[in-house]
Amino acid sequence: MSEISRRRLLKQSATALIGLSSINLLNLLANSTSAAETAIDNLETQIYQLMRNFQIPGISIAMIRDGELFWHKSFGVKHQYTKKPVTDETIFAAASLSKPLFAYVVLKMVERGEIDLDKPLTAYTDKPLIPDPRIKLVTARRVLSHTTGFPNWSGDKPVWINNTPGSKFAYSGEGFLYLQTVVEKITGQPLEAYLQQQILKPWGMNRSSFIWQPEYQTTASYGHNRQNQPKPMSQPKAASSAGSLRTTASEYAQLLIAMMKPEASLQQMLTPQIKLSDSLDWGLGWGLEKTNKGNFFWHWGDLVTFKSFTVASKDLKTGIVILTNSQNGLKICGNIVNQAIGGKHPAFKYWMIDY
Repeated sequence: MSEISRRRLLKQSATALIGLSSINLLNLLANSTSAAETAIDNLETQIYQLMRNFQIPGISIAMIRDGELFWHKSFGVKHQYTKKPVTDETIFAAASLSKPLFAYVVLKMVERGEIDLDKPLTAYTDKPLIPDPRIKLVTARRVLSHTTGFPNWSGDKPVWINNTPGSKFAYSGEGFLYLQTVVEKITGQPLEAYLQQQILKPWGMNRSSFIWQPEYQTTASYGHNRQNQPKPMSQPKAASSAGSLRTTASEYAQLLIAMMKPEASLQQMLTPQIKLSDSLDWGLGWGLEKTNKGNFFWHWGDLVTFKSFTVASKDLKTGIVILTNSQNGLKICGNIVNQAIGGKHPAFKYWMIDY
């Protein structure tokens, strides 16, 4: 156990462990340190069992309680053959968990009057991204709510518009890349340098980066395919707002903690922009869900051999970050979330999640 000692954690007893336990584990708690320790040990045992069941070599988890990081732990190995252990310093590819962090930065720029959420992005560029006249309907709000009409990825081809911007939800990494060029033009900095200056260094996310760092040669985990074969992590030389973040679970938790602060710009991120289903909406950078425990914001990450999930509640000031080094990683996230923060989470039924 790290971040806080077991002794300090146990003193929090049943109150703190509400954030760590399912209803079954809650029944074990009798406001005693022995019951609390049993609940923690049971959770860890179940995580190890889930990893074995679904062939997941390594995982790192961070928990937020009362708006603070109070528990984080790493399990397993970062390479199936070398058996080098995953530690709290092990770097994972966060994939699309990059998007909410970038969205946060954009909303802070909006707060400072540096960019307008509803101003066409063409107003910030020297020429339109593509000749389609509908490009003038693409705004920062539509990028962050995935309503640009762009495809998710265009490959080596120029991006195109499938649906009139603003008309429907269509998850798009291309939109984030377009907005990234605008942010870089406004700030006069490459995205990596700007993020390090504005967010990563101030928040103490000293191991995190959107580009490959030399130290990752020894600290980065390998990814693993369905058959548990290790694959080296890709090494991005340029930042991608849509998916190149390399980080640890405890460092990424700083974003969830920041999201729980009472700031108007952050509330905009958690305001529904477009409906996905009866229980799911999309905000600005975050998926939003209505649960039997209240409203939560969430996102998943998928870089094939690295999969991740995060979900949190601003009102309850609780949340979790789960980073895995396996193509099977998302298969156990629902179980862990249920054990960690409870409730039924419709986000796990979102059709784009590839288990």
